[in-house]
Amino acid sequence: MPVSEPSSPATRSHTHPSGAAQFATAANVFSLLSDPTRLHLVWSLARGEADVNTLTEASGAARPAVSQHLAKLRLAGLVQVRKEGRRSVYSLHDGHLRRLVTEAVNHADHMVTGAPPHD
Repeated sequence: MPVSEPSSPATRSHTHPSGAAQFATAANVFSLLSDPTRLHLVWSLARGEADVNTLTEASGAARPAVSQHLAKLRLAGLVQVRKEGRRSVYSLHDGHLRRLVTEAVNHADHMVTGAPPHD
């Protein structure tokens, strides 16, 4: 009889049924992430917290655009900000979003490079 390994928190699903509110909220998250600049910002934050200057450099977008995108993400509750002196440092709100964006970009990489799919 095979021994099953305990599932990690990253792979465990929530056990409650999803309803209309959950699907509407999830669709809103996908809508916010459909912009390539916002997706790049969230992907960068999935690697660790960063300030606006770092995110501007990483994304290649203009600083005012980065600030506007971060404001939208913050208002939607996807990123959080804390002050460090005069700097605003951004981070992702939770691991669910980190895994979602990482998997989306990994999936895109397979599609672009032609790498075979896998689990």
